[in-house]
Amino acid sequence: MRQGHASPISEHEPLLSTALITKVTGAMTALALLAGAISYAGHWYGRTLALAGHTDNPQVISVSIGSDTIAVPANMIRFREQRKEGAAERLNLYLAWPEMQGYTQALAARFDQLDLSNSLIFVELTEATMSRDMSGRLEPIYTRLFEGEPEDAGNGLTLHRLRADSGYGGEAVLTATRPGKPDYVVRCVLPVPEHPAGSGDCQRDIHVGEGLSVLYRFSSTLLPAWDHIDAAIATFVGAHLAAEPMDKIQPQS
Repeated sequence: MRQGHASPISEHEPLLSTALITKVTGAMTALALLAGAISYAGHWYGRTLALAGHTDNPQVISVSIGSDTIAVPANMIRFREQRKEGAAERLNLYLAWPEMQGYTQALAARFDQLDLSNSLIFVELTEATMSRDMSGRLEPIYTRLFEGEPEDAGNGLTLHRLRADSGYGGEAVLTATRPGKPDYVVRCVLPVPEHPAGSGDCQRDIHVGEGLSVLYRFSSTLLPAWDHIDAAIATFVGAHLAAEPMDKIQPQS
């Protein structure tokens, strides 16, 4: 006997309505798109994390410092915030030695791994505030701070210890004569058993262009190549200087 008045379901009536199918299909499509977006974002974030602030972008960026303009690939610029065109007070670069190249996938290990960073050279470009570079400061400043007898440091270098009260505690000055040029001068914190060589324990500055001070740091393990490094830095900066200063440049914010 029939219960109630409900009509029996026809065998030809669909179990799921068209509206419900549309909703389910739309939800599945949305989920698929979301999954794709998450996958893409994860890939992008993973690459960004792997680069750790580096970039392998070779796009050339022009930066004006005082009366000089230097144009270098973005992958040579050390800090992300400096990778934009315009006027700036300073520009920090890092270069693999001896290739004199910036960050690339092929050289990534040297930029990422601390134990390989001794083959990097760190360069800071600023407007010169002193009339003499480090070689020019040897006689009027550094020689007055020397203590003890000079020592042969090999590779044509002579080591001069600095007085403890000189303000350069633990540092030494190494010099080398160069025919037809001012003496080479570099200041270093030389490694000892308790403090092995670092990636930037030697520093030297030179003047290039109209009024550019180029301070570069390198590991004391590279001192045997001091003359090649000095020539490479001067050549590198000179080659990347623009022929004419940039006009109408807005300062970096």
